[in-house]
Amino acid sequence: MSFYFEQFEHRIPPAPLEKSPIAHSLAQICLIIAVITGAWYIQWRWTSSINIDALWIALPLIVAETGAYIGLVLFVFTIWRVDDTEKKSPPSCITQCHSGENRAPAPVSVDVFFPTYDEDVDLVRLSLQDAANIHYPHDITINIHVLDDGNRPEMRRLAEEMGCNYITRNNNIGFKAGNMRNAMEQTSGDFIVICDADTRPFPTILEQTLGYFRDPDVAWVQTPQWFFDLPEGKRLPDKLANKFGDRGTKLGRAVEKIFGEIKVGEDPFVNDPKLFYDVILRRRNWANASFCCGAGSIHRREAVMQAALRQFSNEVGKLAEAKSEELKKLTGEEEPDSNVRQLITQNIAHEKEFTPYKFHVSEDIYTSIELHSDKQRKWKSVLHPEVQSKMLSPQDLLTWTVQRFKYAGGTLDIALNDNFLLRKGLSFPQRMMYASTVWSYFGGIWNIVFLTAPLVFLFFAIAPVSAYSIDFYKHIFPFLFMTELGTMLAMWGLSGRKAKFSYLAFFPVNLKAIWTVLRGKKISFPVTSKERQDGNFASLVWPQAGIIVLTTVGIVFAWLQFAIGNPKFDLAGLLINSFWGLNNILALSGIVMAAFWRPEEVTDAFDSDHNAFAEAA
Repeated sequence: MSFYFEQFEHRIPPAPLEKSPIAHSLAQICLIIAVITGAWYIQWRWTSSINIDALWIALPLIVAETGAYIGLVLFVFTIWRVDDTEKKSPPSCITQCHSGENRAPAPVSVDVFFPTYDEDVDLVRLSLQDAANIHYPHDITINIHVLDDGNRPEMRRLAEEMGCNYITRNNNIGFKAGNMRNAMEQTSGDFIVICDADTRPFPTILEQTLGYFRDPDVAWVQTPQWFFDLPEGKRLPDKLANKFGDRGTKLGRAVEKIFGEIKVGEDPFVNDPKLFYDVILRRRNWANASFCCGAGSIHRREAVMQAALRQFSNEVGKLAEAKSEELKKLTGEEEPDSNVRQLITQNIAHEKEFTPYKFHVSEDIYTSIELHSDKQRKWKSVLHPEVQSKMLSPQDLLTWTVQRFKYAGGTLDIALNDNFLLRKGLSFPQRMMYASTVWSYFGGIWNIVFLTAPLVFLFFAIAPVSAYSIDFYKHIFPFLFMTELGTMLAMWGLSGRKAKFSYLAFFPVNLKAIWTVLRGKKISFPVTSKERQDGNFASLVWPQAGIIVLTTVGIVFAWLQFAIGNPKFDLAGLLINSFWGLNNILALSGIVMAAFWRPEEVTDAFDSDHNAFAEAA
């Protein structure tokens, strides 16, 4: 069977960003100024600039600005330091990964897990073939396991053909987390490599990462995820030449002379995770706060089991104490008999599930929190900056939406139902790092305000500020300028523009995730498809398209009113709200075009499933 991504097999991953001490020092200076001028601006907005006559829009906007400013402060804290964990040579035996233990020298043993449910057998075959090519400079035991929650005979035959262990079960309790727990009960490797069905590990993955485990406190190592199938796009002159010939080429070149190189169709869903791994997660190493992201991570079995056992014991103890209190009320005894308490504890322990990986939609970050907050063991985590595997990106807007809903809903569910920020065991920097992740998913609340606020002025000439005066520009411009300059320097070598636009355009799915969690509903979704769903997905982007249309009409309407002399529409307000609106249009246009995007060459026809969004998005 052929796959669309065969044409990209030759691609090699990008190298990690090189650390630039000068750029980073300048970034820190600019970001400090941004935080200070931002505080000055927010203070001024609350005390001196609210339009009292239009509080219905003025208050939501200042609250939104405050929320975004808090997010900026948390973001600055996250990216403040670049301090990679020292990479050590790969251990030759397992005793080098422990301290103070009398263990017999033995080769390191590793289990490679490939959880699967309904993925194509030939797709999984490619992953198993690459896993079979993993090498190591010392004697090592590597066992590859296919964890098939679909219980399929053809997947069993593939595992036998590839010389891999086949593990299945008669239920799907806990989904992926339950699948891995079932596998852990049947395996015994010192370390576990977590892969998705489409994860293609490089031969060097163990050689590059196991050295970190020479530190006996390191619980897991996360490697960057790299989507090797992202569309590269076409230069604008070439794209226009296909439709308009030489005139199109000339027009494209003229546009690029003004705006620089422009590519059409390049990663339409902003899937490239390099910014996240190379800037955000990598810079959490200094605080021991880089969290697990699932695929491409290597776990110390002892850490996962030890933290799970301690958490299991604590939860059983709490439940047993609650039951004992109920019994005391019923019997009137001051203290239940010790034998009764023991029986209560045994019954609860028997009934409660033991879960090495949390049974949760975001089991990866949840398990990270459990390990980081282990007060007795103080487990560490590492983000290894070099890519050690390749995988497939979402190829359509439906799959993209499902994935983003999972990330947002899962993280918010943890934050609202298990307040880890108050959990003992986490350090202050760790709390700040996790808070930054959670806070970013509340962004849909203020982003919808930022997208609709200029419409109020463009249609009704109602400003959320008391006046667009020199005082307003004096307060806002230094803040915006230093924020942009500081983030640009902090991400030196990467463009953050697309990520900012994507974050703004993400608001409908983000708001749905917030609403789902607040209502106490379970975060559920279909398994993320590894194949492109056919057709367009205009129904998924009607909120963004609606705002684009309204903003465009609003800009035209407002300028016409100004041209005919309507005194309500002053020039200062028109300029700032028109610019604001145009920025919103540009930010949202990418996601709208992505709904209609199709790869230029698709070697396989894929089935469509337009009904999945009703349950997924």
